[in-house]
Order: sequence, then structure tokens, then C-alpha cells
Amino acid sequence: MLSIFKPAQHQPRVSDDRVDPLYRRLRWQIFFGIFFGYAAYYLVRKNFALAMPYLIEQGFSRGDLGFALSGISIAYGFSKFIMGSISDRSNPRVFLPAGLILAAAVMLFMGFVPWATSSIAIMFVLLFLCGWFQGMGWPPCGRTMVHWWSQKERGGIVSVWNCAHNVGGGIPPLLFLLGMAWFHDWRAALYMPAFGAILIAVFAFVMMRDTPQSCGLLPIEEYKNDYPADYTETSEKELTAKEIFMQYVFPNKLLWYIAIANVFVYLLRYGILDWSPTYLKEVKHFALDKSSWAYFLYEYAGIPGTLICGWMSDKVFKGNRGATGVFFMTLVTIATVVYWLNPAGNPGIDMACMIVIGFLIYGPVMLIGLHALELAPKKAAGTAAGFTGLFGYLGGSVAASAIVGYTVDFFGWDGGFMVMIGGSVIAVLLLFIVMVNEKKHKAEMEKRA
Repeated sequence: MLSIFKPAQHQPRVSDDRVDPLYRRLRWQIFFGIFFGYAAYYLVRKNFALAMPYLIEQGFSRGDLGFALSGISIAYGFSKFIMGSISDRSNPRVFLPAGLILAAAVMLFMGFVPWATSSIAIMFVLLFLCGWFQGMGWPPCGRTMVHWWSQKERGGIVSVWNCAHNVGGGIPPLLFLLGMAWFHDWRAALYMPAFGAILIAVFAFVMMRDTPQSCGLLPIEEYKNDYPADYTETSEKELTAKEIFMQYVFPNKLLWYIAIANVFVYLLRYGILDWSPTYLKEVKHFALDKSSWAYFLYEYAGIPGTLICGWMSDKVFKGNRGATGVFFMTLVTIATVVYWLNPAGNPGIDMACMIVIGFLIYGPVMLIGLHALELAPKKAAGTAAGFTGLFGYLGGSVAASAIVGYTVDFFGWDGGFMVMIGGSVIAVLLLFIVMVNEKKHKAEMEKRA
């Protein structure tokens, strides 16, 4: 591992009278760092979808562009898993901004060098690189949250932090519209978000910190007197990669269930998002400004949806993440069917469907990430989250880009929607299995303590 990424060393404990004010200040500061830092990753993750209608006009097929876009998801799936393992043994303050700057650099290159968008092969390679650097975003945030917030408060903090997906994901179409107004250049969809990402990377580095112990503070469990059922003194020990995988990831059946369910959650999430600019333009006859606003509303509707989902998961479903997922995924499946079957000429209904789908889909995305954090010790949290992300992106997001694209080429948009809706039904069934097994898992955890 490069020495620059090594975890910060533990510092001598601060005096007792400084612990509470320092903890309070740093937690706010660090939260802003990981929230906006991760939001900025979404500025340069799916902005290529905004350029796809213009590349189609240049002669590229939907399926080929979907294949190129899948480069991000293929790389991100592997990277989130591998970088998750590395991040568990790294300083998130350096790890997160470094990945963000590298991903933004790829988008700047694609935006300013015409050769970079001259062929599908070149676009795939560059998007693959961008996706690999994207894998340096989620894991350090997961590591940070499990070190700075205790288990009882983590559901709320993760649901709020998860809104960073939507804050960042909704900005690229607005930056694209601004770039088109200033430069009359469709490549602004690539370089305008990249400039914003670099600025926020600097902000994240200034705000973030490593563990509480690296700031002279006691562990969060001791500070909050909130110890998980399986917490022991060894929970503060850094684990080797072999220990993480062989003891806490591969044997964990519930982690496997939610990882597979994540494939189909991501298929619907990105199937709707990635193809909405093209689908709304070709089938529903939306103008650029209207489809950009639909894209924006889809993302930002996820903010209240995620917060409500987190609240319902804790209060209504009593911590049963699987049951909450079943509820939300059932509703989002119905909304997707309405979006598909609504005939052209009813833009209000299409906009409403985009808002409803966005409102509902990000809750299950958040729950699977949260569940992964809760199913492993905090020193293995990044790897557990990376494991579910590997399935979500390598399976679901790749399918959303390439399989949906080629299906539309050969069978029309009806075929594409059948693939997405069928996947959504499978997600409901898998989350139902998780719901049934959740109580048994918690009982085993309590018995082991």
C-alpha cells in the first residue's frame, strides 16, 4: 500500500473536558466532508449519459454506447470491492479526495480531447478508468461513519449521508445546461461536472479526519456507551485482508442475500436514470431542458425518499431492513409500470413517475449499504460494503447500461422495460428472504455476545 494512504497514527488522549466539544465539532466537520465529497463523485459518474443522445446523432448505436457506459460499472464493481479492502487499512482523508480528482481528470480528458469520444473502444477504456477511481469513494465514507457514529445513531446518519447520491447526481444536468448556454458545446456534459468535482475534492480533504483515536479521542463505542452485541476489545484491532474475507464476508449468508438483491435494485435504479435522457427524447418527445429537469427531479426526489425510508426502517419496521426493502421495491415496481405504459403526450404523468421512482428507489439502495455495515465488524465495514457494491455495479449497473441498451436495439423500449421490471420483481423476492431471516440472524448475534 502506498504510504500516503496509511491510517493516521493514534495521538495521545486529550483532556476529559475537551472530549465532548472536540467530538461534537469534528463530527459535524467530518460529516460535511464525506457528504459533499461523496456527492462530488456523482458529478463525474453518470454524466456521460447526458452526452449519449448527441453521440447517437453522430452514428453510434444505443447498444454500443450502453456497452461503453458499462465500463464505469464493471470497473466500479471490482474497484469498490478491492478498494473497500484497501480503505479498511487506509486514511479516508487522503483516499477519498485522491479518487475524486483522478475520476474528474478522466472526464476532463474526454471533454476536451475529441479523440477520446471517437470510438466505442476508446470510450469504454476511459470510462473503465473513471469507474475504477470511483471505487475510492464509498468505502472510506463507510469506514468514517462506523468510527465516528455509534450503532444506535448510525441508521439516521447513514440515511442522511446517503442523500449525497442525489445531491451530486442531480447537479450534472444543470451544469450541462449552464455549459450549453455558455459554450454551445454538448461536451460540457463531460467537463463542467469535472471542474466542480476537483474543487469539492479540496474541500473534502480540508474537512475530513481519520479515526477518533487519530485525533486524541476515545473510540465512539466508549464515548457513546453504545456497544454492539459482538463488540469486544479486539474490535479496535486492525484486521488483515484474509481475516476480513474468510471470517466476516464469505461465510455471511445474509450478506450474500442482500448482495444478490442489490443486482436487481441497481438494474432498476440505473436502467431508469441512464436511459431517461434518450427514452424521453425518442419516445416521449421531450426537449433538452425538459428531459434534463426530469433527470434532476428523479435524483432530488430521492432525498426525502431516503430520509423517510431510514425513519420507517427504524421506527415502523423496527430495524428490519429486509421488510422495509420489500415495501419500497414493491411500490417502485408499480411506478415503473405506469411510467412505461403512459402514452406519449402526457408529460405531467411522465414527470410524476420520474419523481415517484426516484423517491422510492434510493431507500433500498441506502438500506443495503447500511445493512452491509451492520453485518460486519467496523474494521471490515468497507469490505462488506464493497462486497454488496461489487454485485450491484458488476451485475445491476452493467445490465442497466449494456443489456438494456442492446435489448432496446433489438426488441424496442418495451423489451427494455420488461427486463427492468422483471429484475425489480426478483429484488422483491430476495429481500423477502432477507426479511424472513433477519430475526434469526439477530438472535444468533445476541447468543454469540
